[in-house]
Amino acid sequence: MQDCHIHSNYSDGTFLSAMVRAAEETEFTGVGFADHCNVSPRDVMADTRALQGFNLDVTYERRRRAIRRLREDAAVEIHDAVEVDYEPRDETRIRNFLEEGEFDYALGSVHWIDDANVQVESNFSGKTADELDAIVDRYFEKLVALVESELFEVAAHVDLVERTEALRGRATREHYRRTARALADSRTIPEINAGRALTDAGVVHPDSGFLDVLREYDIPVAVGTDSHRPDEIGRRAEFLAELLADRDLEPVAPPEFRS
Repeated sequence: MQDCHIHSNYSDGTFLSAMVRAAEETEFTGVGFADHCNVSPRDVMADTRALQGFNLDVTYERRRRAIRRLREDAAVEIHDAVEVDYEPRDETRIRNFLEEGEFDYALGSVHWIDDANVQVESNFSGKTADELDAIVDRYFEKLVALVESELFEVAAHVDLVERTEALRGRATREHYRRTARALADSRTIPEINAGRALTDAGVVHPDSGFLDVLREYDIPVAVGTDSHRPDEIGRRAEFLAELLADRDLEPVAPPEFRS
Protein backbone atom coordinates (compact mmCIF):
# COMPACT_ATOMS: atom_id res chain seq x y z
CA MET A 1 0.00 0.00 0.00
CA GLN A 2 1.29 3.44 -0.95
CA ASP A 3 -0.02 6.76 0.31
CA CYS A 4 -0.46 8.94 -2.76
CA HIS A 5 -1.53 12.09 -0.91
CA ILE A 6 0.33 13.79 1.94
CA HIS A 7 1.32 17.41 2.44
CA SER A 8 4.46 19.15 3.59
CA ASN A 9 5.72 22.57 4.59
CA TYR A 10 5.65 23.42 0.88
CA SER A 11 1.90 24.02 1.34
CA ASP A 12 -0.03 23.54 4.58
CA GLY A 13 1.77 20.55 6.12
CA THR A 14 4.80 19.71 8.25
CA PHE A 15 8.48 19.47 7.32
CA LEU A 16 9.22 16.89 4.63
CA SER A 17 11.67 14.93 6.78
CA ALA A 18 9.20 14.55 9.65
CA MET A 19 6.48 13.30 7.32
CA VAL A 20 8.85 10.74 5.78
CA ARG A 21 9.92 9.45 9.21
CA ALA A 22 6.27 9.01 10.21
CA ALA A 23 5.52 7.13 6.98
CA GLU A 24 8.46 4.80 7.60
CA GLU A 25 6.79 3.69 10.85
CA THR A 26 3.68 2.46 8.99
CA GLU A 27 3.10 -0.38 6.55
CA PHE A 28 3.33 2.00 3.61
CA THR A 29 5.93 1.14 1.00
CA GLY A 30 5.74 4.61 -0.51
CA VAL A 31 4.40 8.12 0.00
CA GLY A 32 3.61 10.92 -2.42
CA PHE A 33 4.03 14.55 -1.49
CA ALA A 34 1.10 16.25 -3.20
CA ASP A 35 1.32 19.81 -1.96
CA HIS A 36 -1.43 22.24 -2.88
CA CYS A 37 -1.05 24.51 -5.87
CA ASN A 38 -3.41 26.98 -7.48
CA VAL A 39 -2.42 28.64 -10.76
CA SER A 40 -5.51 30.79 -11.27
CA PRO A 41 -4.94 34.51 -11.94
CA ARG A 42 -8.26 35.57 -10.36
CA ASP A 43 -8.11 37.82 -7.30
CA VAL A 44 -9.77 35.43 -4.84
CA MET A 45 -7.28 32.71 -5.76
CA ALA A 46 -4.36 35.10 -5.63
CA ASP A 47 -5.44 35.98 -2.09
CA THR A 48 -5.61 32.28 -1.19
CA ARG A 49 -2.11 31.74 -2.53
CA ALA A 50 -0.82 34.66 -0.50
CA LEU A 51 -2.56 33.65 2.72
CA GLN A 52 -2.05 29.87 2.57
CA GLY A 53 1.13 29.55 0.56
CA PHE A 54 -0.24 27.30 -2.20
CA ASN A 55 2.66 28.26 -4.44
CA LEU A 56 4.21 25.00 -5.56
CA ASP A 57 4.43 26.35 -9.10
CA VAL A 58 7.08 28.70 -7.68
CA THR A 59 8.79 26.34 -5.22
CA TYR A 60 8.61 22.85 -6.77
CA GLU A 61 12.24 22.80 -7.87
CA ARG A 62 13.38 23.60 -4.33
CA ARG A 63 11.11 20.88 -2.94
CA ARG A 64 12.37 18.44 -5.60
CA ARG A 65 15.92 19.01 -4.44
CA ALA A 66 14.88 18.15 -0.87
CA ILE A 67 13.01 15.03 -2.05
CA ARG A 68 16.09 13.80 -3.91
CA ARG A 69 18.12 14.20 -0.74
CA LEU A 70 15.54 12.38 1.39
CA ARG A 71 15.38 9.48 -1.09
CA GLU A 72 19.01 8.67 -0.36
CA ASP A 73 18.23 7.34 3.13
CA ALA A 74 14.47 6.76 3.22
CA ALA A 75 13.01 3.32 3.89
CA VAL A 76 9.98 4.15 1.71
CA GLU A 77 9.64 5.31 -1.87
CA ILE A 78 9.07 9.04 -2.09
CA HIS A 79 7.04 10.42 -4.98
CA ASP A 80 7.23 13.99 -6.22
CA ALA A 81 3.58 14.93 -6.84
CA VAL A 82 1.24 17.91 -6.70
CA GLU A 83 -2.41 18.62 -5.86
CA VAL A 84 -3.82 21.27 -8.20
CA ASP A 85 -7.10 23.13 -7.72
CA TYR A 86 -9.12 22.48 -10.87
CA GLU A 87 -11.15 25.16 -12.60
CA PRO A 88 -12.21 24.71 -16.25
CA ARG A 89 -11.21 28.29 -17.07
CA ASP A 90 -7.66 27.48 -15.96
CA GLU A 91 -7.09 24.33 -18.00
CA THR A 92 -4.44 25.86 -20.25
CA ARG A 93 -2.53 27.27 -17.27
CA ILE A 94 -2.77 23.93 -15.44
CA ARG A 95 -1.62 21.95 -18.46
CA ASN A 96 1.35 24.25 -19.02
CA PHE A 97 2.36 24.01 -15.36
CA LEU A 98 2.13 20.21 -15.27
CA GLU A 99 4.08 19.86 -18.51
CA GLU A 100 6.77 22.18 -17.18
CA GLY A 101 6.90 20.57 -13.73
CA GLU A 102 7.13 16.94 -14.92
CA PHE A 103 5.86 15.57 -11.60
CA ASP A 104 5.67 11.85 -10.93
CA TYR A 105 1.89 12.31 -10.98
CA ALA A 106 -0.72 14.98 -10.34
CA LEU A 107 -3.85 15.03 -8.21
CA GLY A 108 -6.72 17.24 -9.28
CA SER A 109 -9.21 18.53 -6.75
CA VAL A 110 -12.35 20.67 -6.68
CA HIS A 111 -12.35 22.98 -3.67
CA TRP A 112 -14.16 26.01 -5.05
CA ILE A 113 -17.66 26.64 -6.42
CA ASP A 114 -18.53 30.19 -7.46
CA ASP A 115 -15.38 31.45 -5.69
CA ALA A 116 -16.55 29.88 -2.41
CA ASN A 117 -14.55 27.12 -0.74
CA VAL A 118 -16.87 24.14 -0.28
CA GLN A 119 -15.19 23.23 3.03
CA VAL A 120 -16.06 26.52 4.75
CA GLU A 121 -19.43 26.14 6.49
CA SER A 122 -20.08 29.87 6.74
CA ASN A 123 -20.11 30.15 2.95
CA PHE A 124 -23.46 28.35 2.93
CA SER A 125 -25.32 29.84 5.90
CA GLY A 126 -28.73 31.22 5.05
CA LYS A 127 -29.02 29.38 1.75
CA THR A 128 -32.18 27.51 0.83
CA ALA A 129 -32.32 23.76 0.21
CA ASP A 130 -32.66 24.39 -3.53
CA GLU A 131 -29.60 26.65 -3.51
CA LEU A 132 -27.56 24.04 -1.62
CA ASP A 133 -28.66 21.32 -4.04
CA ALA A 134 -27.57 23.54 -6.93
CA ILE A 135 -24.13 23.98 -5.36
CA VAL A 136 -23.74 20.20 -5.08
CA ASP A 137 -24.85 19.86 -8.71
CA ARG A 138 -22.15 22.34 -9.76
CA TYR A 139 -19.58 20.53 -7.66
CA PHE A 140 -20.16 17.26 -9.52
CA GLU A 141 -20.31 19.05 -12.87
CA LYS A 142 -16.86 20.45 -12.17
CA LEU A 143 -15.62 17.08 -10.89
CA VAL A 144 -16.71 15.40 -14.14
CA ALA A 145 -14.99 18.18 -16.12
CA LEU A 146 -11.82 17.51 -14.08
CA VAL A 147 -11.92 13.84 -15.03
CA GLU A 148 -12.69 14.56 -18.68
CA SER A 149 -9.82 17.06 -18.90
CA GLU A 150 -7.33 14.16 -18.66
CA LEU A 151 -4.94 16.49 -16.84
CA PHE A 152 -4.56 14.36 -13.73
CA GLU A 153 -3.62 10.83 -12.74
CA VAL A 154 -5.71 11.01 -9.53
CA ALA A 155 -8.96 12.73 -8.59
CA ALA A 156 -8.70 13.72 -4.93
CA HIS A 157 -11.49 13.36 -2.33
CA VAL A 158 -14.17 12.97 -5.00
CA ASP A 159 -17.11 13.93 -2.75
CA LEU A 160 -15.48 16.78 -0.83
CA VAL A 161 -18.89 18.41 -0.26
CA GLU A 162 -19.54 15.72 2.37
CA ARG A 163 -17.11 17.53 4.71
CA THR A 164 -19.54 20.44 5.03
CA GLU A 165 -22.64 19.87 7.12
CA ALA A 166 -24.85 22.11 4.99
CA LEU A 167 -23.94 20.13 1.85
CA ARG A 168 -23.64 16.66 3.39
CA GLY A 169 -26.08 14.03 2.13
CA ARG A 170 -27.20 16.06 -0.89
CA ALA A 171 -25.26 14.06 -3.46
CA THR A 172 -27.39 11.59 -5.36
CA ARG A 173 -26.86 8.22 -6.97
CA GLU A 174 -27.00 9.95 -10.35
CA HIS A 175 -24.14 12.25 -9.31
CA TYR A 176 -22.12 9.14 -8.47
CA ARG A 177 -23.04 7.32 -11.68
CA ARG A 178 -22.22 10.31 -13.86
CA THR A 179 -18.81 10.58 -12.21
CA ALA A 180 -18.20 6.84 -12.50
CA ARG A 181 -19.04 6.88 -16.22
CA ALA A 182 -16.52 9.68 -16.75
CA LEU A 183 -13.87 7.79 -14.77
CA ALA A 184 -14.51 4.61 -16.73
CA ASP A 185 -13.58 6.48 -19.93
CA SER A 186 -10.56 8.23 -18.41
CA ARG A 187 -7.04 7.50 -17.23
CA THR A 188 -7.91 9.37 -14.00
CA ILE A 189 -8.19 7.26 -10.84
CA PRO A 190 -10.18 8.30 -7.76
CA GLU A 191 -8.61 8.02 -4.34
CA ILE A 192 -9.98 6.67 -1.09
CA ASN A 193 -9.18 9.61 1.17
CA ALA A 194 -9.00 9.34 4.95
CA GLY A 195 -8.54 13.04 5.67
CA ARG A 196 -11.70 13.29 7.80
CA ALA A 197 -12.28 9.61 8.54
CA LEU A 198 -11.19 9.78 12.19
CA THR A 199 -12.96 13.03 13.07
CA ASP A 200 -16.34 13.26 14.78
CA ALA A 201 -17.94 13.56 11.34
CA GLY A 202 -16.32 10.29 10.25
CA VAL A 203 -16.28 11.28 6.59
CA VAL A 204 -14.52 8.92 4.18
CA HIS A 205 -14.14 9.89 0.54
CA PRO A 206 -15.86 8.43 -1.34
CA ASP A 207 -18.70 7.48 0.99
CA SER A 208 -19.89 3.89 0.97
CA GLY A 209 -22.65 4.52 -1.58
CA PHE A 210 -20.27 6.23 -3.98
CA LEU A 211 -17.68 3.49 -3.50
CA ASP A 212 -20.33 0.89 -4.33
CA VAL A 213 -21.01 2.68 -7.62
CA LEU A 214 -17.30 2.88 -8.43
CA ARG A 215 -16.99 -0.86 -7.86
CA GLU A 216 -20.05 -1.45 -10.02
CA TYR A 217 -18.20 0.30 -12.87
CA ASP A 218 -14.97 -1.56 -12.02
CA ILE A 219 -13.09 1.68 -11.30
CA PRO A 220 -9.65 1.19 -9.69
CA VAL A 221 -8.77 3.32 -6.67
CA ALA A 222 -5.66 4.77 -5.05
CA VAL A 223 -5.36 5.57 -1.35
CA GLY A 224 -4.38 8.80 0.34
CA THR A 225 -4.23 9.72 4.00
CA ASP A 226 -4.32 13.44 3.13
CA SER A 227 -2.07 13.91 6.16
CA HIS A 228 -0.68 17.29 7.12
CA ARG A 229 1.04 16.26 10.37
CA PRO A 230 3.24 13.26 11.23
CA ASP A 231 0.88 11.99 13.92
CA GLU A 232 -1.94 11.65 11.37
CA ILE A 233 -0.19 9.23 9.01
CA GLY A 234 -0.07 6.11 11.18
CA ARG A 235 -3.67 6.30 12.41
CA ARG A 236 -5.02 6.96 8.94
CA ALA A 237 -2.88 4.21 7.44
CA GLU A 238 -4.37 1.69 9.88
CA PHE A 239 -7.86 2.90 9.05
CA LEU A 240 -7.26 2.55 5.31
CA ALA A 241 -5.76 -0.93 5.68
CA GLU A 242 -8.87 -2.08 7.57
CA LEU A 243 -11.21 -0.45 5.06
CA LEU A 244 -9.44 -2.05 2.11
CA ALA A 245 -9.56 -5.45 3.78
CA ASP A 246 -13.27 -5.07 4.61
CA ARG A 247 -14.10 -4.06 1.05
CA ASP A 248 -11.69 -6.59 -0.53
CA LEU A 249 -9.92 -3.83 -2.46
CA GLU A 250 -6.40 -3.83 -3.90
CA PRO A 251 -5.41 -0.20 -4.48
CA VAL A 252 -3.38 1.07 -7.40
CA ALA A 253 0.03 2.47 -6.42
CA PRO A 254 1.74 5.55 -7.92
CA PRO A 255 4.11 3.60 -10.20
CA GLU A 256 1.03 2.16 -11.93
CA PHE A 257 -0.78 5.48 -12.43
CA ARG A 258 0.72 6.02 -15.87
CA SER A 259 0.29 2.43 -17.08
